[in-house]
Amino acid sequence: MVKPRRSELTEESVEGARFLIVEARFYEDVAAQLHEGAVAALKRAQAHYLSWQVPGALEIPIAMAIALEAAEASGTPFHGALALGCVIRGETAHFEIVAHESARALMDLALARRLPVGNGILTVENAAQAKERADPRRGDKGGDAARAALALYRLKAGRGI
Repeated sequence: MVKPRRSELTEESVEGARFLIVEARFYEDVAAQLHEGAVAALKRAQAHYLSWQVPGALEIPIAMAIALEAAEASGTPFHGALALGCVIRGETAHFEIVAHESARALMDLALARRLPVGNGILTVENAAQAKERADPRRGDKGGDAARAALALYRLKAGRGI
């Protein structure tokens, strides 16, 4: 089996699909780059998106659940979601709590709803690593999160990855 190149994962249009982006803005510069990469990938796939901002990574899953419920109630559900943020290791156990619990909650939400979710919450040792991974011209982890959600959306829609 030949693994598709990164760019091939966004070639097929998903026009009409709606994606939710929930982004933690605790590290503003990193969040902006993650968002830039994610939006570029969604636009290449012709997906529509709505962005919500929250203070930190722990707030992402609950904000996502609230937004998903509100969208369903209004008759305009989202077809997938992206979590964008950054957790930088510090001197206490807070890093482990935030990293593990945000990832666990996103996985629980995705599995319970069968929702295509791209997890773009960086968990890094320092700011330099965060900037390298967030930069759309280098690590492009925001774009990777979008491509993951798009691939899952296509799979759910019966289009394959």
